[in-house]
Amino acid sequence: MESETIGFMPAVELAELIRTKEISPVEYMRALLARIAELEPKINAFAYLAAEDAMNDAKKAEAALMSGAGIGRLHGVPVTIKDLQITKDMPTQYGSKIYAGHRPIEDAPLVSRLRDEGAIIVGKTTVSEIGWAGVSRSPLTGITSNPWKLGYNAGASSAGAGAAAAAGYGPLHQGGDGAGSIRMPAHFSGVFGLKPSFGRVPNYPVPGTMTNHNGPITRTVADSALMLEVMAGPHFLDHSSLEAGPANYLARLRGGVGGKRIAYSPDLGVARVDPEVAELVKASVAQFAELGAIVEEVPTPWAKDGPELIRFFWSAHRAGLAQYLPRWEAEMDPGLVACIKDSENVSVARYQEMLERKMVYVAKIHRWFWDWDFLLTPSASVAAFPAEKLMPDHWPMHPWDWIAWAEFCYPFNMSWNPAASVPCGFTPAGLPVGLQIVGNRFDDLGVLQASAAFEQLQPWGNKRPREWPPETFQKNPARGRPT
Repeated sequence: MESETIGFMPAVELAELIRTKEISPVEYMRALLARIAELEPKINAFAYLAAEDAMNDAKKAEAALMSGAGIGRLHGVPVTIKDLQITKDMPTQYGSKIYAGHRPIEDAPLVSRLRDEGAIIVGKTTVSEIGWAGVSRSPLTGITSNPWKLGYNAGASSAGAGAAAAAGYGPLHQGGDGAGSIRMPAHFSGVFGLKPSFGRVPNYPVPGTMTNHNGPITRTVADSALMLEVMAGPHFLDHSSLEAGPANYLARLRGGVGGKRIAYSPDLGVARVDPEVAELVKASVAQFAELGAIVEEVPTPWAKDGPELIRFFWSAHRAGLAQYLPRWEAEMDPGLVACIKDSENVSVARYQEMLERKMVYVAKIHRWFWDWDFLLTPSASVAAFPAEKLMPDHWPMHPWDWIAWAEFCYPFNMSWNPAASVPCGFTPAGLPVGLQIVGNRFDDLGVLQASAAFEQLQPWGNKRPREWPPETFQKNPARGRPT
């Protein structure tokens, strides 16, 4: 079994081959770990690699298979968990020296659900410190590289998950998205990322911000549909989890977008966008008309209040971390420290005022969506840039405001709509770009169906960083496909 190709096999296919005994879980895991060992010093996607435990679990999976025991939907399939999700047998360190070596006593519900269906957890993937930023570095783990260009940003707090998916570290990677941290890694690393409706996948511990969405990062839409089915559903420890269980997403993926009303906004009226990103997204939007949808470029008047709201809350929600500054400031991310300090003088009255404004903003988004099935935008304003920076060199600098190039993501964390980033092409330098597909709240199936329709028209799952070095890309930024 070749480690060069094994990590790119879709989970849907792998699970079936394991079930029919055409692939040994042990042989697969051995090949996958060999691939990770070869590439990981360059990529650095793991905060904790549980190689020995993964091999032991693969042996148990094979024994169960040979004995005829009942198996789950992900029996023997590898999965990674973001290092912001608690795990009882692996450290959860939040990308911070403050929490180095921290060992929780239980699994988060989504972790238990993946294990219950037979998935094998290979390890914990890297995050920005306490998930604060859209860049792939932390004081604890250093830089996580974009597989398409080493040393470049792999995006947001689920950076390790996105990089692992792109590098072929297996098919399934769990991400969390508080302001774009599933969609931005998908955008930067050329993979598929789905932020489901808030509450679709339970959170525990429940975050006080009420904006974090758990979801899958994968190479194919079908794999995300399968992973979402396993993770989704209500849980007694999360009072915000949705009552309804997951739909049969995988079996219903081919619903298409024929007759759907699709809005397109190149900038939400508030965002600066690099031309090479804007052109790729615009060309991809036109393809939805080929799929039978009614596509129209429209204004988004609700968006004008978003920048002020996100910058207020992004800093204010980190005020509690000020308790660590006397001991840890010198060992923390300087951008996080600046973000914390910007919240020092926020009063309760001011917070309440902004919270009420946020509720009005959210209502405007949902009223606007009454006329549309989907909204298409760029996933982010820029392609990958050096990971040691918060902003590309050609953008204005700021001590902590990386959100300037991520204006498209956070509105739908506040409003709880489902949204996905689908690969839509490459810049002339060979860097991936994502198209964001946003749906009405609860319409996770619709977002998956729209993503699958686009995937069928413009497949991306066969594109691998090793096989597509930058010099092989054509220079037409309107299409940006490999030659």
